[in-house]
Amino acid sequence: MSALPPFAAPPGSFLEAAAKAGLEFEPSDLERIGRWLGLLEAANRRMNLTRITDPESAWHRHVLDSLSLLPILHSITCTSLLDLGSGGGAPGLPLAITCPGVAVGLVDSVGKKARFLEACASELALHNVRVLNGRAEDLAADGAPERAAWDVVCARAVGRLPVLLELSVPFLVEGGLLLAIKGAQASVEIEESRAALHALHARVIDTIATPTGTIVVVEKARKTPRKYPRKAGEPARNPLAG
Repeated sequence: MSALPPFAAPPGSFLEAAAKAGLEFEPSDLERIGRWLGLLEAANRRMNLTRITDPESAWHRHVLDSLSLLPILHSITCTSLLDLGSGGGAPGLPLAITCPGVAVGLVDSVGKKARFLEACASELALHNVRVLNGRAEDLAADGAPERAAWDVVCARAVGRLPVLLELSVPFLVEGGLLLAIKGAQASVEIEESRAALHALHARVIDTIATPTGTIVVVEKARKTPRKYPRKAGEPARNPLAG
């Protein structure tokens, strides 16, 4: 009998951490997530998708990190979720697997990464997933179809919060939420974001500690001014500041 692929089964440490965090899943969900991790590991040999190659670390840093958003999603009305800068697929693909009733968009500006995400969605039969290959500044520009079209935007490793806010808030419907997965610098980044929050008509409504970091919850209070987001590259070059 052949051995299971190294990413196929979640390690005990992951299951223990998930149970402690109150996370519950169907066995079939974990099987599909394991298949995604295997696809990610194989593709990572050809392109730079992740620095995490150890199976146990991958279940914690990719899967547990992603699914830490589930309690928030279950507490609100969410029919559409956009994963900004999806790269290898976290957090969007684990959330698409565990929330089959939610339409999930995966955004990446790099063509080969977008093609990998499309291949994963096809391989895993995720009919609720749509891949958008483009810059956030263009996809959320005034008049673009994706602007003000999403209930929730989630992101991790997409720059510091002042930059992320300008890239993400324009995608949200009024009253929609940005769920930013952050680390130890979360409180510092929030302080840096006062001017961006004011300019974008958004506000931080919560910070939630998780086993792997901190989720910063931002609500879009009113319609985003038409001038945001600025042209591609400008938010990162010149973050909104007081």
